[in-house]
This record gives sequence, structure tokens and C-alpha cells, in this order.
Amino acid sequence: MTLISSKEFATKPAKYYNLAINEQVAIRRGKNMFHLICTNGHHSSEYDEVLEPDEDLNNAITMDELLERTYGVIHKFFEDKK
Repeated sequence: MTLISSKEFATKPAKYYNLAINEQVAIRRGKNMFHLICTNGHHSSEYDEVLEPDEDLNNAITMDELLERTYGVIHKFFEDKK
């Protein structure tokens, strides 16, 4: 595994994207650590999982419903700013 700083990644992202094809690359930023994962078939298939629709999807609203529910709130927000 290659461990780099976020500053190093920012200066040479292509280098580390290419490196992630063959090995694990971790980027440390403060207390957090991020991992580059290449999913082009060179790594484990655990990232290739396709999720099937479930009950959460059945309960979701459409974009039209979201716009209908929020239009009045957004319109009122901007009216109050005048």
C-alpha cells in the first residue's frame, strides 16, 4: 500500500490514479484517510456488486414530486429576501 498526503495527491493525481490500478493507494488528510479504488476488473469483485431495487426505492419520491413540494418554500424564501 502506498500512503500519501493530500498535498502530494493534489500535485500529481494522474500518477496515483495510475498506481491505484495495481496497488492500494491511501490519501491522508488530517485525521481522515481516503482510499483510491480502481474498479476496472483488476481488483476484487466486491466493488462490482449491483444493488437490486428494495423497499427504500419503493418509498422514494420522484423529481417532479420533490419540485412540487419544495417550489412554494423556495419561492417564499426569495420573496422574503426582497
